[in-house]
This record gives sequence, structure tokens and C-alpha cells, in this order.
Amino acid sequence: MTTGSPVLRFAPSPNGRLHLGHAYSALLNADLADRMGGLCRLRIEDIDPARSKPDFIDGIVADLAWLGLTYPEPVRRQSQHMSSYRAALSGLIGRGLAYPCFCSRGQIRARTASDSESPCDPDGVPLYPGTCRHLDVAVAQDRAARGDPHTWRLDMAAALHSAGPTHGYIAFDEAGARRVAADPARWGDAVIARRDVPTSYHLAVVHDDALEGITHVVRGRDLEAATDLHVLLQALLGLPVPHYRHHPLLLDPAGEKLSKSRGSQSLADLRQAGRTPGEIRARLGFA
Repeated sequence: MTTGSPVLRFAPSPNGRLHLGHAYSALLNADLADRMGGLCRLRIEDIDPARSKPDFIDGIVADLAWLGLTYPEPVRRQSQHMSSYRAALSGLIGRGLAYPCFCSRGQIRARTASDSESPCDPDGVPLYPGTCRHLDVAVAQDRAARGDPHTWRLDMAAALHSAGPTHGYIAFDEAGARRVAADPARWGDAVIARRDVPTSYHLAVVHDDALEGITHVVRGRDLEAATDLHVLLQALLGLPVPHYRHHPLLLDPAGEKLSKSRGSQSLADLRQAGRTPGEIRARLGFA
């Protein structure tokens, strides 16, 4: 449920330069916040220590300023708040809702590759078979204590039992609002903390949305399925559920979504080529 003035956010990851897809999402969030009489925050989601670079953070700030977008200070950087995510994770562990997983990606692939009927999550990845869920607790604790590399996985069955019935979330768009049912079970025992940091995108984003008072989450359609898992984590952590809007993705001429990893033309490239903020806004429908 949302109360008070609407609060939205644009939350890029600094693992590359922003492209037109990011610009569309940033402009849409700013436009909706303005029309709703609220505000839009900027958040830097830099939990990935290998891919997040200071130069990319500087680039994000420069690109958004070039587009004419301003945000309230201070801007939250997730890498500076690992203790908060660790506390949230510890709470789930203490309630028996998460367990350490010592399986490598290669081991998981090997265990699921032979089963052509293995169910997959919404991203098309075979569901984790639960190998480490059945480890003796003392053995698992000993392995974790001596530093064996591990992630933390949500015990989905235990989590669903603890949370009780999930009531989904409110999705909104220009046509109005509607209730959407959530099915977090389709994610299986999802990773909620990586090997290198005590969190994951899923855990950090629901924590920060609540902390920053986000009432309306507007993001790409590629994250729509993840909202089911987020609704469950919100229930487990006692957090409010924002309203959600998942906008269409911008595609390249080959029909693929724009992506930093695919080398999509960046806003910096467009700026260097002489494009103006007004041209970018008009091209994206925000003239």
C-alpha cells in the first residue's frame, strides 16, 4: 500500500555507460513523478565489486545531468551499506529461511544437464535441485565458518510457509491499476546473497525501496517476473509493497534489447556525435 506523496526511483548499475534504454526509463520515472506530484530518487546499484567502476558512476551522473534530470541528495550507493543487507540476510538465516549453498555454477549445470525435463525459472535457468538444502546444519555451519565459498539461497518451501498466502501486487499504467497475482515458487531456491557480498539484487532492492520510501517502482519488463520474488521477500521482511509498472524495452535493429554488454550505442556516444538532450527526449517520446 502507498501513502503520502509518491516517491519513484531510477536505479542503474554502474557496469557500463547508459544507453537509450536507460534514458527512457530515467525520463519515464521523472515524468511520472512530476505528473503524480511526487519526487524521483537516484540510486546507484553497485553491489557487484567486479563490474562496478567509479568511472561508470561519474558517467551516469554526467549523462543524467545532460538530459536535464536532477535528484535529491544524498544519492544512495548500495556498496556503502553492506552491513544493512547483512542484517536482513541474518534475520532470514536465523528464522531457518535461508541456507548456505556450496555448489558452483558448473556443478549445478552438470546436475541438471542430463535431465531434459528439469524445470526452469522465468529466466530460463534450470531450477536449483536443492542439493545443499539437505546438508546437516552442523556440517554446513562448519564449512561456512572455515571459508568454503558459498552463496545463500532462500528455502522457498519454508519461506512460503512462513509468509503465508501472497496477495500479489498492484500494477499500474496509463489505463489504470490492477492487482496481479504473484507466484514466487517458480523461482525455486533463489540466491539471495552472492559469494562475494552479503546480498543479491533481489534482497538489496526490496530493502532499499522500503528504506527510501519508494511507493511506485517503474522499471523494464525484463524484471517483471522478479517482482514475484520481491513480493515474497517483502512479506518475509515486513516491508511495504510498492505499486509496480514494467515498461517495454527498447530494441535494436536485430530485435534484441539494448544492452551494455552488447555494445549498444551509449548516451556519451550520442552526445559526442552532436545529438542534443532535446533530440533524445523527442526520440523517446518526452519532447
